[in-house]
Parts: sequence; structure tokens; C-alpha cells
Amino acid sequence: MAYFVNRRDFIRKSSHLLAATAATSLLPGTLLAQKAAPKVRLGFIGVGLRGRNHVHNALAFPEVTITAICDTDPAAIAATQKMLREAGHKEAKVYNKNDHDFENLVKRDDVDGVIIATPWEWHVPMALAAMNARKYAGVEVSATVKLEESWALVDTFEKTGSHCMILENVCYRRDVMAVLNMVRQNLFGEITHLQCGYQHDLRGIKFNDGKQPPGVGVEFGPKAFSEAKWRTQHSIDRNGDIYPTHGLGPVAEMININRGNQFLYLTSMASKGLGLHKYIVDNGGENHPNAQVKFKLGDVVQTMIKCANGETILITHDTNSPRPYSLGFRVQGTNGLWMDDGNQIYIEKVSKTNDEWEPADPYLKKYDHKVWQQFEKVAEGAGHGGMDYFVMRDFVEAVKNKTAPPIDVYDAAAWSAISPLSEQSIAQNSASIPIPDFTRGKWKTRKPVFAV
Repeated sequence: MAYFVNRRDFIRKSSHLLAATAATSLLPGTLLAQKAAPKVRLGFIGVGLRGRNHVHNALAFPEVTITAICDTDPAAIAATQKMLREAGHKEAKVYNKNDHDFENLVKRDDVDGVIIATPWEWHVPMALAAMNARKYAGVEVSATVKLEESWALVDTFEKTGSHCMILENVCYRRDVMAVLNMVRQNLFGEITHLQCGYQHDLRGIKFNDGKQPPGVGVEFGPKAFSEAKWRTQHSIDRNGDIYPTHGLGPVAEMININRGNQFLYLTSMASKGLGLHKYIVDNGGENHPNAQVKFKLGDVVQTMIKCANGETILITHDTNSPRPYSLGFRVQGTNGLWMDDGNQIYIEKVSKTNDEWEPADPYLKKYDHKVWQQFEKVAEGAGHGGMDYFVMRDFVEAVKNKTAPPIDVYDAAAWSAISPLSEQSIAQNSASIPIPDFTRGKWKTRKPVFAV
């Protein structure tokens, strides 16, 4: 795959930078002072395309050994074992007997942490199994689908002490971390409003011909390939922001949600949903059986959140229409703002011309985060522009040092809960819906730890 970095080069670069790693980890320095375990033994539940991307990134860390893998797809298992052999590792123990064989994987004594990259509805049962077995759980986004699942993650963490990290890689995007730096250095003044979202034409992901991932065919469900087997069904059954964390996670870190700030309530509204039906008719014909499917998901869903410290956040979900990719970030304060679309910035009394945008690149370079400056080379090729390296690195460091991950169970619960709560708001004519305090009041005293 194109995003795979050469492992030998990756390990060599990692080793050169190993001494510097502890000093610049995204984890708090005080936590890293604890004695590190020599090895990190990982199990993987779900080794499809995304899961194998995680396998690849994990293998690049010399201290990581992959001891067990679980997937019901024989081709995915075979491809993963091939990766292990080619990387010079032993083949992993396989769990593939049935949908619940992951419950046996998490019981292994030689598994310290579990990476979960499966269909959304399996995230929480698998994370709970890992946490109850006293293993670290690293869960792909969104961590939860239902509100009660967010509470289940929190309750299990507080009962067992087992950590759960939502693997939200966009928190590590280079420009986003530079803007985080600007926020913390007060360039924008006091933050008042943020925008974000997931605006990505997924029609080629939601449908295919059952043989290849994108762009050909209009099948979904059992006849389809990869994500279209399960992801499309959410567009049939649900109307809300069904994928909020890519946008919400980064801006939540900028205003210290769960660490000095808190989501209070939201209201959501959905447009009519036409895009998926039109795609089927355009590519499969009006007589194709799937042209009769009724999709509940609106083409554009917008959710407004009010925060305890007064900020507002507008999240947009837009995946059913032809459009260029954008997460639509906008970070605005009393001194100015940055906008992702167009990569523009305006800072009062700093920008050269009043009331005119200027290119953001010089600012992004000036405020480039220190971890990107230090690990740019080693992160090259790790996937999604390098940010996949950093999210895996923080999970591995947390397991190795037996510390809390910088993106924790309360973040997983609160960020993911926006999805069912937006569905509830839309179902009630955009009613205002309270957002639970998953920290049970601890947000008032918890301190920021991400990328400090």
C-alpha cells in the first residue's frame, strides 16, 4: 500500500530519535518518568484495511510485538501474517472461529494492549472485554454508537482502572496541532466559536461491486466489499451526525473539553437525503433493487454545541454528495480566526491589511508543534500524512509506561456521544438536548495533557 513506510528506515529513524522521545512525548512528562516496560505486546481485533494500517504502524516501534490477531475474514488474517513474516516477526496466534472469538484473545497473558478496528457496533463490546481483562483498549473512531455505550466505557474504566484511548488521528494533523499551538499562545485571543466536521464524499465507500473498495458498483451489505458491508446500513437506519469525532476531537482539545471545560447541550438539524438514492440510480439504473432503499440520513447534518465556558461549536456531517474533502475547521477568538477551507488567517493588528485574509502557511510554519518538528521524518509514510504515527505512538507509550493515554475514556465517551444525541435532537424537531457530564464533575479540576 502506498502509505506504508519502509519498515527498516522507519525503525532506524525511530532508534535515532529514541532518546528524544521521552522528552517530547505527547504524554505528560511526569508520567513518562515512571520506569518503562521493555516490551509492548499487542493484540489486534479487526485486521481489514484499517486494521492492517495499524499493524504496520505498530511494527515500526522496536518495542512492539504482535502476539495475537482476530478477524473472521481468512484473507485479512493471511495478509496480516504475511506482513508479520516480511517484517521479521513470528506469526501471531489467530482467533477467527466466530464473531466472539475476540473474547478469547483478550484473555491471553501475553497481550498488554488491544487495538480495535472493526465495524462501529462492535467497538464497545470489544473494548469492554479488553478492559475487563485488564488490558489497554485502543478503539477506532467513533468509539461508541449509543449513549449507553459511552457510559459503559466510563463505568468500566472507573471499575477496573483499565484505560481506553479513542484513536482519533486528526488530533495529530500537523496544521491542527500548529493551530492548537496558536490557541495556547493566545494568538486568537479568547476563543468564542469553532467549526469542524466531516465533509467527505463517501458514496464510493458506501457502495461497490463486492470485489474492490471504491468507485464501482452500487451494492452494500453482504454483497459488498469492506466498509460497505456494514457502514451503509447506518445511513439507512439513522439520521444524525453519525461520524463526529474527526472534527470534534481536535477542537475539543483546543478548548480543553473534559479538562476545565465541558459540553453542555446541543441542537441538530438535517437536510433532506437525496444523494445516496441518486448515486444508485445514476450508477446502477432506476431498476436496480437498491434504488428502492429508503435512506434516513440527511445529506447535510449540522449540530451546534454550547460549552460551559461560553464557546459554540458547529459540526457538519456531509458524506452523501459530490464535494471535495474538508473537515471545515474554523477557530475564532476575540483577536482573529483561522479557516481550514482556503487555509486562511486574519489576526487584528497583525495581519498586514485590515479586513482581508492572508495565507495561513507562514503562521503554520512559525507555530509548528514541537513533536512534528522533531518526528517529521520518522512519521513520513505512516498514513494520513503522518498523523497515524503519532496516534499509535501515544498508545504504545501509554501501554509501555502504564500511564493514562492523553486522549482518554472521557474523551471517547463525550466526543462519540454527540452522534446519538444529534439523532435525538433531529427526531424531536431540533430540540435542545443536554450532553451528559461523563467525568461526573472531574472536568472542573482535570488539567490539559494532550500535546502539552
